[in-house]
Amino acid sequence: MADPRDEALALADTAIALISAAGATDADAIVEIADRFACEARDRDVTKLERSRARSLYVRAFVGTRHATLATTDLSRDGVAALSRRAVAAAAFVAEDPHAGLADTIASDGVCDHDLGTVDLDVAARADEEKIDEALAMERAVRDADVRVANSDGSRVRDSQVSWALANTRGFRGVTQGTQVSRAAAPVALDGATKRIGHYGTAARGWNAAESAPAVALHAVHRALALLGARKPATMRVPVIFERDVAGTVLGDVFAAINAANVALGNSWLADRVGERIGNERVTIVDDGRLRGGLGTSPFDGEGTPTRETVVMDGGVLRTYVSDVYWGRRLGIASTGNASGGGGIAANNFYLAPGSGTLDDLIASTERGVLVLDTIGFATEYASGTYSRGARGIYIENGAPQYAIDEFTIAATFGDMLAGIDGVAGDLRFDGTIVSPSFRVAEMTISGT
Repeated sequence: MADPRDEALALADTAIALISAAGATDADAIVEIADRFACEARDRDVTKLERSRARSLYVRAFVGTRHATLATTDLSRDGVAALSRRAVAAAAFVAEDPHAGLADTIASDGVCDHDLGTVDLDVAARADEEKIDEALAMERAVRDADVRVANSDGSRVRDSQVSWALANTRGFRGVTQGTQVSRAAAPVALDGATKRIGHYGTAARGWNAAESAPAVALHAVHRALALLGARKPATMRVPVIFERDVAGTVLGDVFAAINAANVALGNSWLADRVGERIGNERVTIVDDGRLRGGLGTSPFDGEGTPTRETVVMDGGVLRTYVSDVYWGRRLGIASTGNASGGGGIAANNFYLAPGSGTLDDLIASTERGVLVLDTIGFATEYASGTYSRGARGIYIENGAPQYAIDEFTIAATFGDMLAGIDGVAGDLRFDGTIVSPSFRVAEMTISGT
């Protein structure tokens, strides 16, 4: 069987030749070849089963400072040639932009000569039947764990093997490969007439690196049962602990604020604040495209810029924004290697540096407060830096969980939240491209009764 990396790079080379022949003055092409498996079980039945191989091409055609981006899944020579002609023709309808274009200097030498741990051989070696049996076993485990679990929103097992290549008219040729697996369960516990769903999942580059199926099932059950009997809390100002998965969503909002596109467009509360202290000394935030085995790890980004470790916030001080070539030019900064393959700026492995101890340690050191296990809705203002979300969680008193709470809102500004982080756990796990350990904010507003 042909190596999909060779196929992807050959197709990218062909696309560059054809788009140049169509009249582009500069161009780049990304080819992705992905083999994917997914199954879902509910009760004793397999309700979804997918096995696919997808091949796609993204091209950017530049005609001077005009450019257009198109995509196709028709990778025949005729299909690529037709796409090339359409891309060059479309560029004529786009306004000139002095910031548009490939990187000024770009070379592939040395970019792909590192083993970054992005491929785990156990993914290709595992039989589909075994993965189907695992999804069914997770369903049995969540239903047998507690009589209060009456249903399930499904147990899922997925994996993928992806090769992608990038070539451009300035001589860059790069290809890389990655595997990814995931397990997830979503038991439903009955709380009177209310249904409590306990979503939990794990992801990694290989099966042995991910949490086991029994652990995922039991953690999901624990999440569902934790919210039984939830009541609406009183309105108060107290410390708030964000459990690691919810903490990751908060960090996703921070990523949006340090995204160079949002900064350049005035849609970020962090605009013009590089060099300022934003958080306290516990807050160090990193984006690392070279993290070994990370789910966002790659030797180069979607424009061929070598990835790197970027310290975004160091001991609370904002050091840089994250950028691709285009938005970096708009801001007058260099690309940080964060161009996504489909256009725009994306996280590589973006995380809050962990502290020490556990989530239980944070709870034990909280005299009175709230543990947030889930957030609902969307009420974040990136321009003003205002954070407000509906939430569910646990009320804490005397350093111990007391009872479940829901139908309340947590609110603050991001500046106050980052400055107020007074405890960071050591439970960081790289199971996504934006992740965080659990952390505590000294004081936030809880809007309840």
